[in-house]
Amino acid sequence: MRKALRWLLALTVLIGTLSTAGAATAAQAGRTAHVADIKDQLLAIPGMSLVEEKPYTGYRYFVLNYTQPVDHRHPSKGTFQQRITVLHKDVSRPTVFYTGGYNVSTTPSRSEPTRIADANQVSLEYRYFTPSRPEPADWSKLDIWQAASDQHRVFKALKPIYTKNWIATGGSKGGMTATYFERFYPRDMDGVVAYVAPNDVVNNEDSAYDRFFTKVGTKECRDRLDAVQREALVRRGPLEKKYAAYAADNGYTFTTVGSLDKAFEAVVLDYVWGFWQYSLLSDCDTIPANAATATDDEIWTSVDTISGFSFYTDQGLAPYTPYYYQAGTQLGAPTIHFPYIEKKYLRYGYQPPRNFVPRSIPMRFQPGTMRDVDSWVRHHADHMLFVYGQNDPWGAERFAVGKGAKDSYVFTAPGLNHGANVAGLSADQKALAIARILAWAGVPATTTAQAKPLAPYDAKLDRQDVRREPTLRP
Repeated sequence: MRKALRWLLALTVLIGTLSTAGAATAAQAGRTAHVADIKDQLLAIPGMSLVEEKPYTGYRYFVLNYTQPVDHRHPSKGTFQQRITVLHKDVSRPTVFYTGGYNVSTTPSRSEPTRIADANQVSLEYRYFTPSRPEPADWSKLDIWQAASDQHRVFKALKPIYTKNWIATGGSKGGMTATYFERFYPRDMDGVVAYVAPNDVVNNEDSAYDRFFTKVGTKECRDRLDAVQREALVRRGPLEKKYAAYAADNGYTFTTVGSLDKAFEAVVLDYVWGFWQYSLLSDCDTIPANAATATDDEIWTSVDTISGFSFYTDQGLAPYTPYYYQAGTQLGAPTIHFPYIEKKYLRYGYQPPRNFVPRSIPMRFQPGTMRDVDSWVRHHADHMLFVYGQNDPWGAERFAVGKGAKDSYVFTAPGLNHGANVAGLSADQKALAIARILAWAGVPATTTAQAKPLAPYDAKLDRQDVRREPTLRP
């Protein structure tokens, strides 16, 4: 009897032990599952908060705010909320850090390197573009070092989650941003892919642009564009009346630029540049063949379609105040000439960035900033790829890599514009570019010839969105 009772007691203890162990295991599994959820991991980062999560098949997509210091040199002197997005694939995949240099889109999308490496993507809104702007805004804290430090701090916060290789990328001003990030924090990224990134080393020396416009495309196309641009200035009187009516109908004002007349000339002088920035040689057929016999409406429509008469209004300029501030303090801005337009038709020429920023914001140009970046890239670039379009005006002044650079390249896509990408390169350059991106991402191809994007094309995620915004804005 006692033996039976001892056996029953032992069985009870064993069952209790197993039950307790099972409960503990289940509880631990529950905690592990909870910790492993990517949203929980992201929101566990101090200063990170969720704006929204959007569903997308095969990914988790988050729009987030991250608390950043206004001044990284003095973090105690105020903070602001910087918007970021995370397109999460898997923590076992590499991560691409995308910067557009302006506002960040809150619609899921993939940059080209993200598709090539089948990677996660973190996208960052540039400081001082709303809503990522301190209030009140101390504009002296808008510079390329502060912006690079924003990026560095986001990287440091996310690296413990996304532990595999990271590649920085961006197009246009975003390509510049990725380059500046590498210059100031060269140990953060495993590679950089910068698309169509301008490099205005000496702000007052812009003859490269003048040379570009004498050779781009075909003479027939250049002549058509030049003629329409000149004709718009010849017909300044009637077209400005149309502009005034257009502005009145839409509630547009011209306080920042100074007058409707200044805005009109700025729009017209953007016309040729804007065509080559956004269009292809095949689009020349859309330009009036004979400007002299075209109607006022035809001239207006062509200029408005390419340059946009709304842009140099107060309402059009306001979202781009941070860009023009940077152009007038560090980045520089091109000035080109118009030898085919008689001087009597030109009143202002290409206007400086100062004209496009409210006078209440002080500006002072720092000529050494771009020289420093250019010199660093030439002599210290490591794992960097620059891609330009043959017919893109912004590529007239570009980055170059010198003898001190390692595993770095500058490629040009034949016939392409400001939307140039790796896919548009010649076959040999395309294969090499993809192979290097994969190697930097830590997922190298077997051979360069076999290199291809790891993720299949997705029409929604991979659509190419070339911003049709102010022409003198990269």
